[in-house]
Amino acid sequence: MKLCIIPGDGIGVEVIRAAQRVLRALPLEVEMVEAAAGWGTFQETGTALPEATLEAARSSDAILFGAVASPSHPVPGYRSPIVALRRALDLYANIRPVGAAAAPVRSVSREGGQNLVDLVVVRENTEGLYAGRERLEDNGNTAIAERVITRRGSERIARTAFELARERATRLGPRKSESGQRKVTIVHKANILRLTDGLFREVALEVARDYPEIAVEELLVDTAAMHLAQSPERFGVIVTTNLFGDILSDVACIHGGGLGLASSANIGDQYALFEPVHGAAPDIAGRGIANPLAALGCLVLLLEWKERKQPQRGDATSLSQMLREAIGATLREGPHTSDLGGDATTEEVTSAIIEKLRKAPEPETP
Repeated sequence: MKLCIIPGDGIGVEVIRAAQRVLRALPLEVEMVEAAAGWGTFQETGTALPEATLEAARSSDAILFGAVASPSHPVPGYRSPIVALRRALDLYANIRPVGAAAAPVRSVSREGGQNLVDLVVVRENTEGLYAGRERLEDNGNTAIAERVITRRGSERIARTAFELARERATRLGPRKSESGQRKVTIVHKANILRLTDGLFREVALEVARDYPEIAVEELLVDTAAMHLAQSPERFGVIVTTNLFGDILSDVACIHGGGLGLASSANIGDQYALFEPVHGAAPDIAGRGIANPLAALGCLVLLLEWKERKQPQRGDATSLSQMLREAIGATLREGPHTSDLGGDATTEEVTSAIIEKLRKAPEPETP
């Protein structure tokens, strides 16, 4: 496997170095090609995503992306490199699991009980208000953004969500109690955004008819946000548009330890990019204390994506499962970085996970 490595800025560099250490500890043939992107690259070269980086991404099987700093004010010529990569590689599906880095987590109900949380937010990644169609009018006194929703974009993100729900249902087998895992929740605001979300809703419901074994529900986005905060265990797969998905996935990640532990996959028909959700965190960059677990969770998602393309035989333990268990054990037992209440360094946490991998039985290869 050829992997394009884009460390980016700030702690992105540090957590990606940790991920590279873990990759080298796995019984996996991988060629890593490093490329530059981000605010530092823009300051040096005048572009945040050099053409050489884009070519390196296109010539690789997948991309591992760190984090980039962004200016807080408009800078002429600056474009977000991650948004540009998503568009250039047509990475239309953003997949954000809660519990991806380890075992599924539990939420505390209002009655004091504990409920299993194992959900995924599937977000359309190329359209909506993030399509970049903005302009100023009235001598700069009026700002306008166009919301772009297409039938094609809605159909393929809905199908991605239902295929994922089918896969999760197969994994669960006959356990009927996990009803949320056999459900897709279509989240929209079609009561107000009648044309754009109306089209998204219509197409998603059309796709749902091809998956009769998967339960379907609709929620308005404000109601969905409330339920995500109060009762996340009711969800299995959530599918929604770009802006709503961006917000809801951040709400959901509080049930998995927050942004510092959240990982995401950006999937297209040909390429895939994996990135931790956290930012470049310049306030702690260079101190060696960044939590690497979100970046290592990205490796879990990367390995799962690879394994879907090359399924394992029988009951073979997969590399993704082996790494997931090592991360889960570290979350339970330590060492922990300061954001999780410990005092371990990035290097110490990474070394602990590598040691757990070395002690694990070697998985069978396809």
